[in-house]
Amino acid sequence: MPRNATVRTELQLRLVVPGGPSLPVLADVRYAANDPWAVRVAFQVGRAADGEDDAVVEWMFARQLLTDGVACSVGDGDVRVWPSISNHEPVINLAMTSPSGSALFEMDRDALVEFLQQTYLAVPTGSEEDLVDLDAELALLLEG
Repeated sequence: MPRNATVRTELQLRLVVPGGPSLPVLADVRYAANDPWAVRVAFQVGRAADGEDDAVVEWMFARQLLTDGVACSVGDGDVRVWPSISNHEPVINLAMTSPSGSALFEMDRDALVEFLQQTYLAVPTGSEEDLVDLDAELALLLEG
């Protein structure tokens, strides 16, 4: 996979609202070969404060966290992922916590698995290091 190649999809998530109906949230899910251990999820959360464009909140997760979360409960701290059943359909739960609040999302298991499969076709497990110059990355960290 070229270093600048990406795998991208849009997933329709459901924000779980205690005591109320779930709310649909569109998420842009992206995997880039130049950051091979991470998956970025950008949530469209409505209008920005200036009223001009849609506001977007972006989170970054370890690809392995999402992969493991398809089969069992994983994560601690800010992000947790686990499989479940909702309305007789398999879903993946994604719980996130930040200083500004917390959220629980449900996403279609099959759609997430399809996305993850595409990322592993692009960059197989164990070949991530081949795409990153760790010495150069470490030098950047030490310079800053």
